[in-house]
Amino acid sequence: MPFPYNVYALALIGAGLTTAVAVPFWRNWCRRTGVMDDPGQRKLHAAPVPLAGGLAVMTGLLVPLLAGALLALARTGLSRALLDAGTARIFRHGFDKEAIQLLAIFAGALGMLLIGLWDDKFELRPAVKFSGQFLVALVVACAGVRITLFVPSLFFHYAITILWILTVVNAFNFMDNMDGLCAGLGLIGAWCFGIISASQGQFLVATACFLITGALAGFFPYNFPKASAFLGDAGSHLTGYLLAVLAILPHFYTAQHPRKWAVLTPLLVLAVPLGDLAWVVLLRWKLGKPFYVGDTNHLSHRLTRRGWSRTRAVLLIWLLAAALGALAVCWQ
Repeated sequence: MPFPYNVYALALIGAGLTTAVAVPFWRNWCRRTGVMDDPGQRKLHAAPVPLAGGLAVMTGLLVPLLAGALLALARTGLSRALLDAGTARIFRHGFDKEAIQLLAIFAGALGMLLIGLWDDKFELRPAVKFSGQFLVALVVACAGVRITLFVPSLFFHYAITILWILTVVNAFNFMDNMDGLCAGLGLIGAWCFGIISASQGQFLVATACFLITGALAGFFPYNFPKASAFLGDAGSHLTGYLLAVLAILPHFYTAQHPRKWAVLTPLLVLAVPLGDLAWVVLLRWKLGKPFYVGDTNHLSHRLTRRGWSRTRAVLLIWLLAAALGALAVCWQ
């Protein structure tokens, strides 16, 4: 049966509204518990800002996901009114077939959120934070969410998957340096992966992509152009992790679409954060500095030093990411 595309709209809108409603609650919670980003040497804000974005985005993901699962599994009049029998059957089949992977993916999301939240609150040592990231990536790989690149080696599958997740998580963490920048890049990436997945009939993956797009969009009014809440490490870890997983889930190379270089699609969609990460790590290495010590050599900082306003710098980076993402979509 043809997939009803209104499900994508429900995922997008439901996640967006849930996140938007959740932000004020989590913002107040952050103020009460001291999970705040105080002004500092490399900080651009003059007053403490709540680090509520990650918690709000996670709420925007989980509430619609649980509601959708109940609708798909239930046999009540309400579930039949919102989801026809065929669509509910598709989701039930997906939940049954991929239950372990789905649980691992969302357990990993919660793990990355908690690692970032602890870092926001207590400023973890780099080795501790990296170890937590590695453990989450290992759990996800063990659950079967793995990159293969057609190489017949299980060790390679694990190694490349863990390396990919760690790289993307830290790329987004590095890009969380101006209002709206990290959330916007995550939104653009999730949207592009959603379009690609939907066009290839990968309905469950596409639904997850649009759910994540909506959750990030719901946070946007609080984060750009003048932020009243930040993603924080919790939010940037969560966003990077979700984009890393979204890049693994779709089948870019299939029998119906046998494109030799299709596996490069995720690199194109995520070229901006990955390129920025590569640049600053290489520069820090040349300067003899640890790669994990922050500085102001990111693309956004370089644009502002050239006279661009922060808002214009962020808009330009989004435009670049959107153009590369559109190119990846057209490549399919």
